[in-house]
Amino acid sequence: MTNRIAFQGEPGAYSHEACQQARPDMEALPCHTFDEVIDAVKTGKADLAMLPIENSTYGRVADIHRLLPESGLHIVDEAFVRVRIALMGLPGVTLDEIDTVRAHLVLLPQSAGFLEENNIKGIAAADSAGAARELAEHQTRNEGVLASDLAAEIYGLNVLASDIEDHGHNTTRFVIMSREPDHTRRGEIEMMTTFVFEVRNIPAALYKGMGGFATNGVNMTKLESYMVDGSFTATRFYADIEGHPDDAPVRRALEELDYFTNYLNILGVYPAAKPRHT
Repeated sequence: MTNRIAFQGEPGAYSHEACQQARPDMEALPCHTFDEVIDAVKTGKADLAMLPIENSTYGRVADIHRLLPESGLHIVDEAFVRVRIALMGLPGVTLDEIDTVRAHLVLLPQSAGFLEENNIKGIAAADSAGAARELAEHQTRNEGVLASDLAAEIYGLNVLASDIEDHGHNTTRFVIMSREPDHTRRGEIEMMTTFVFEVRNIPAALYKGMGGFATNGVNMTKLESYMVDGSFTATRFYADIEGHPDDAPVRRALEELDYFTNYLNILGVYPAAKPRHT
């Protein structure tokens, strides 16, 4: 056991923050890409992977639904991180000296109101935490960065304004993945089951496959479609349901779904995180 949890991004990224919140006793291992995160776990460089699934403002994370089924890893937990945006600058710089900020493209429109009010121009960067590191290296006095408080702490920057996002609900959901599944646990609130499936090419296959969840009283909290292999006809679906496959209603619903599919893969069975019900 390495006692490491791998994440995509620079130290100080929101994924790094997710690692600290969900697994504070583990060493966070930064990786350049999602593929590197998965590979780190598969090769034993890390025990767990922290991967973002979706954001309450921007929807699902690109490519993640394709990567998870092919990863060979299993979801063992979920985590929710409230995206709090801080504007940071070099030590000794005041807010009125900042005329430009750099940040990942998705953070800029989330802080548009604050930037306009303070006459600050936003410039897209590949990575917000990386922009914080570059600011500390280049010492550009009139430039700020939008990133997490953790990034400011790591790179020795001063937070000039906190919680500057236009909307206070912006949250990213992550899944924690391991080499081995763990179906033995039972959550304090409830269990979640995540799976992907591809319906057979027969009329109303999706409608009939979903019927088992309705008749058995199983709540489906997420259902998204995505194409595979560049085909417009081979559509795969990603789903989250409440419950454990050992629960009789869930077992019956999955058995009924299986009849209408040519591919069904359970990606993980894990406790529901508390933010799901707050």
